[in-house]
Amino acid sequence: MSDIEKIQLFENKKIRTAWDEGKQEWFFSIVDVCGVLTDQPTKERARNYWKVLKSRMIKEGSELVTKCNRLKLVAEDGKRRATDVADMTLMFRIIESIPSKKAEPIKVWMAQVAAERINQAIDPERSIDQAIADYRRLGYSEAWINQRIKTIEIRKGLTDEWKRGGVTKEVDFAFLTDLMSKTWSGMTTREYKRYKGLTKENLRDNMTNMELLLNALAEETATEISKQRDPEGLAENAGIAKEGAEVAKSARKEVEKRLGRSVVSPEKAIDHIQSPEELPFSKPDEQ
Repeated sequence: MSDIEKIQLFENKKIRTAWDEGKQEWFFSIVDVCGVLTDQPTKERARNYWKVLKSRMIKEGSELVTKCNRLKLVAEDGKRRATDVADMTLMFRIIESIPSKKAEPIKVWMAQVAAERINQAIDPERSIDQAIADYRRLGYSEAWINQRIKTIEIRKGLTDEWKRGGVTKEVDFAFLTDLMSKTWSGMTTREYKRYKGLTKENLRDNMTNMELLLNALAEETATEISKQRDPEGLAENAGIAKEGAEVAKSARKEVEKRLGRSVVSPEKAIDHIQSPEELPFSKPDEQ
C-alpha cells in the first residue's frame, strides 16, 4: 500500500483515503463513508453504525465484510489506528446496504476521486503536483517537500536505467535497492525502517533532509555511471549500484567526521509535522 494518504472532502465532511500504487486504486475508510451517508454527529457514532451494519451483513451471509481490508490511517487524535477500508467497487456494494438519499452523489464523488488519480498517472506533472499537495496536507515543511520531490525524480531515473539494463522483476528491484541502502547507510531497507521504528510507513517519507540527500547522491551517481557503461543483467547493474552507493558512503563518513555524530538517524521527519488540529487538511476551504 502506498503511503499516499489523503483527507478527501464530500460535502465538507472528511473521508480518509489511501492510494494503492500496485493495484492503482483508492481505498476509502468505511467508517467515514457510513458517517457521511447517515449524518452521524461523531466518529464514535459512525463507528457504532458500521459495527451494527457489519454484524447484520455477516448474519445475512454476506461475503462483503470478509473482503474488507484494514489499514492504519490517521485518526482524530493524530495517531495511526487500524481502520476498515474498501476499494471503490466494494464500497459501492456496501453503500447499497445503507438507506440514504446521498448514496448516488457519493458514488459519483468516489468515481471522480478515482478518475483524478488516473489522470495523474497519464500526466506525470499532475502526479507531482498532487504529491506536493499531499505532503503539505500532512504538515511537512516546504524545504523537506522540495527535497523529497527531487528524490522521487532521481529514483525514477534510476529505475528507468535498471529497466533499460534488463532488470524487470520486482524482487530484483528490491535487491538492488537493499544493496544500495546497505552500502551507504549500513542497513538494508527493512533494517533502516526498524531503526526508525517504522512498520508500513514509507522509509523515504521519514528520512531527514541529510538522509534524503545521501540516498539521492547514491542513486544519481549510479544512474550516471549506468548511462556511461550500458550494463546488462542483474549482476552488472548490481556492481554499478554498489559503486554509486560507495560514493554516498564516502560523503556520509566525511560529513559525520566534521559533525562528530552519525547522520543516519532514528529521527523521523513525521515527528516534526504540526499537530492534527493545525494541519492544512483540517481547514475545508484549503482542500
